[in-house]
Amino acid sequence: MPAWVPEAARIYLAHVEEGRSIRDLAREAQVHPSTILRQVRRIESSRDDPLVDEALRRLAGSSRPLALTDPALERRALPALRRLAEPDAVLAVARDMENGVILRERPGSDPVRLHVLERGVAESMALRGWIDCPDLGARIRRYRITGPGREALRRALAEDAMAARGLAEAPTPFRGPENASDPHLSHLRPTLVESPLVALSRRRDGEGQPFLCRELVAAGERLREDYDIAGTGPAFDWEGVLRDLAEGALPGAPERTGPLAARGRVLAALNDLGPGLADVALRCCCLTEGLELVERRMGWSQRSGKIVLRIALQRLRQHYDLHRPAPGPLIG
Repeated sequence: MPAWVPEAARIYLAHVEEGRSIRDLAREAQVHPSTILRQVRRIESSRDDPLVDEALRRLAGSSRPLALTDPALERRALPALRRLAEPDAVLAVARDMENGVILRERPGSDPVRLHVLERGVAESMALRGWIDCPDLGARIRRYRITGPGREALRRALAEDAMAARGLAEAPTPFRGPENASDPHLSHLRPTLVESPLVALSRRRDGEGQPFLCRELVAAGERLREDYDIAGTGPAFDWEGVLRDLAEGALPGAPERTGPLAARGRVLAALNDLGPGLADVALRCCCLTEGLELVERRMGWSQRSGKIVLRIALQRLRQHYDLHRPAPGPLIG
């Protein structure tokens, strides 16, 4: 049984699949039988959720997908939890979909795709109670992050932040949103404050038009999607990328698939933007730094960051239009 499987699910599978009695499981766990019975009933009632039901059936069967047996499964779910922690974000899953899609849904505007999630990872998140769907009878089920899901996200991001700072004499406690400007909490910031791109997308200019049109927001989200796929841990120095870009020595990445390919797409986009525009695009879209912090870093005047960000997104949109893959052959 994979290590990530919750204890209640282990007990349920032992009772249902292996035929072990409630009293036998209670003696082994050294608890009262009523405790085991409550856990079994709770998991049984949660099987109304198709994701939970599929996860349990796969765990009980002899053939399991790689996603359910991967020891790094929690790390693979981290980008999805970060996206679901954003305002108005939902995970859309249908029975005929191989993967789930995380969308930002707002009244009066078209949904914006934020992330694509493997179905096996979504099943594990549902089984652990990290996501929940209020309407399981809908054709397309919409899941939202739960309290345990946010807690798992905070714990994983705190571990990343401690790893980036190196070993300390004692663990640093979580300090909350009042310290969101602390550069040491850059990995925690996505769960503490709203992304500058999301905030600007709601603003209007002097003529009542959106400050950032839908196409510019989509370009910024595409950059962050590649950034999430590439990996945001301390193993890759994005600050060093910006320094190399200013010196004209940005490295390339010839890989075509996987995280390294996504990292190559991010590097290509930053290289096309050039110094200055690349800084504001990476910091605001990917690192989710506030515009005031970016203005101080770059030495710009106050309230000029949003103008530079819009220019960077316009250039980024042109980059993606120029590098759009050629359409495949017609079917039939």
